[in-house]
Amino acid sequence: MNMRTRILNVAMIVLVAALRGSAADVPPDVQAAVASMSADGLMSHIKVLASDEFEGRAPGSAGEEKTVNYLIDQFKKHGLQPGNPDGSFIQNVPLVGFTAQPKVSFKASDKSIDLKFPEEAVVWSRHFVPELKVEDSPIVFVAYGVVAPEYGWDDFKDVDVRGKTIVMLVNDPPVPDPNDPSKLDDKMFKGYTMTYYGRWTYKFESAAAKGAKAAIIVHQTGPAGYPWGVIMMSNGRENFGIDVSDPTSGHAAIEGWMTLDTAHKLFAAGGQDFDTLKKAAVSRDFRPMPLNVKANFDIKSTVRRIASKNVIAKIEGSDPKLKNEYIVYTAHWDHLGRDASLQGDQIFNGASDNASGTAALLELAKAFTKVKPKRTILFLSVTAEEKGLLGSQYYVSHPLYPLTKTLANINIDGVNTWGRARDAGVVGMGQSTLEDILAPLVASQGRKLVPEADSGKGYYFRSDHFEFAKGGVPALYLDKGTDIIGKPPGYGRAMHERYTDRDYHKVSDEIKPEWDLSGAVDDLSLMFQVGYIVSQGDSYPQWKEGSEFKARRDEMMKKAGG
Repeated sequence: MNMRTRILNVAMIVLVAALRGSAADVPPDVQAAVASMSADGLMSHIKVLASDEFEGRAPGSAGEEKTVNYLIDQFKKHGLQPGNPDGSFIQNVPLVGFTAQPKVSFKASDKSIDLKFPEEAVVWSRHFVPELKVEDSPIVFVAYGVVAPEYGWDDFKDVDVRGKTIVMLVNDPPVPDPNDPSKLDDKMFKGYTMTYYGRWTYKFESAAAKGAKAAIIVHQTGPAGYPWGVIMMSNGRENFGIDVSDPTSGHAAIEGWMTLDTAHKLFAAGGQDFDTLKKAAVSRDFRPMPLNVKANFDIKSTVRRIASKNVIAKIEGSDPKLKNEYIVYTAHWDHLGRDASLQGDQIFNGASDNASGTAALLELAKAFTKVKPKRTILFLSVTAEEKGLLGSQYYVSHPLYPLTKTLANINIDGVNTWGRARDAGVVGMGQSTLEDILAPLVASQGRKLVPEADSGKGYYFRSDHFEFAKGGVPALYLDKGTDIIGKPPGYGRAMHERYTDRDYHKVSDEIKPEWDLSGAVDDLSLMFQVGYIVSQGDSYPQWKEGSEFKARRDEMMKKAGG
């Protein structure tokens, strides 16, 4: 029996029987595991984690301590073992918290433009110093700030931007299809689907590599995937970084965002038209454009060291040899905490993002205690995802278990709160063979496997699985279905857009009376069974041909002799 056939058979046995009621051929332990996960169980955890008592679960706060203790208590309650080889449930993550009080101005000839923080610009410094000034730094527009040899693309050309302030557009260059200008060329930056070149983290990395003094991204709601309010709430308050020996390495002195209206004013002050240059920026022939404007930054920062925590539990594999191979489930426990400057509600409860995903992690951990996986299953709840995937980044750079022996990462960041769905999405579809395991499971639920609804918004780069992917570990991140049973066409899509507009990174992300977690339970069953099949199988999941992460995995395995 080949691997694909074996996967199909296991999938049909588990899901058709356990979810459709024909349990005669299902091992009792697997049946009990699937049945143990429930909407009530999810909701009970969400109510605790998203309560005002937990104060929005910010790293370095009393809310972190309460969250970490709750997770450990729940893991112990269900009999899981400490996940850290040192015998604890904790991986310490050294962070630096920094709150900027910036002054930003642009000077063109004898005219000065002062920017309001955070209404017009949000800037900070990751150099972790009390004060940092940049004076009379020439501003250069560098289009999308992308250097992509595989596409023959270089936005910098031979222009030296060392010591200068560069301004960049968000997302990938939207290159038109030469045969149909109404569409994007899918041979360039994957067409509509965002690549890592479009992600803001890449743009700041690119700026630092080029020696820029400051790097500013122009915000646009559509290409960014969220409104300006998200920038203000996420980056206009305390930010975090990993505490490293040389914080100046890898970061320009100044990083930040400006609004679209501010960009129009800036370009006009420099005698340029923003819309004209933006249009020109989609050509690989575009050259950086000096704006004849100079930037001035004066950033005072309150800096504090924080001993934050990843929480990790495990179920040790039952096979003496295979127990030294791992499947890791991840969900970030943190959210945005509390903002005492707000009138009325001050707590960012983060019920969907990501109390719901943390609750799902606990339900999965409970379910796995009812089976005996051959390989070890890890349950990793990470800190500071909201501040740049810092907890998962730290784990991948300081793994408690070898990444070469880590077969898969399955990530949960928000669950379906709208009811059962006819479809199931995969974020970044087409990346790994984990999707080949998932597909028959989805079909067994009578559902259709579809790509994520908004691939242009770069969700693949916005949650913790991405750090594992960069580390070479095949990663799976399920998207919520949007074709909701019993609801009118477009309901799920409308609810997704409403959440993004009204609740994402806002104090209104709370449990709603209309929540229906039945669809989340269906998705949990899928996640459980993918992990269970990998834990029992005789083949490693692989990155597919064409995945940008395949080379990293191949290199790792070659060095490890795998």
